[in-house]
Amino acid sequence: MRSCVMRPGFHPLSIAAMIVGFVIFWPIGLAVLAYILWGDRMRARWNDLRPDLERAARRAGFQRGGFNTYRAASTGNSAFDSYRDAELKRLEEERASLDRMRDEFDEFLANLRRAKDQEEFDRFKASRNPTA
Repeated sequence: MRSCVMRPGFHPLSIAAMIVGFVIFWPIGLAVLAYILWGDRMRARWNDLRPDLERAARRAGFQRGGFNTYRAASTGNSAFDSYRDAELKRLEEERASLDRMRDEFDEFLANLRRAKDQEEFDRFKASRNPTA
């Protein structure tokens, strides 16, 4: 489990960082104060947006390692070049299949979240109006 040294909320380290930030350059102190107050919400919002951003990047051809158009130069050995091209094509097809599967799983999780939200809302409505 990852541990973050500085976390949102008023803790000795975060207060010290805010004071040092204001002493050095006031916008830094202001940014630390914003993190102290709204850091949890920023992290939650980022975690909600991340799958959509990654999916959009994959569709645009970007990968974690860079842009997806790299092809190695010829080695001079046509048999090896043919083998390499065939393997790269096979791997690209497998990657595309995994990307499709991940998109389907992301959609499945979004549907689960929607169903859970709907169930919680229905439970809230039922508790607010028990006569209906």
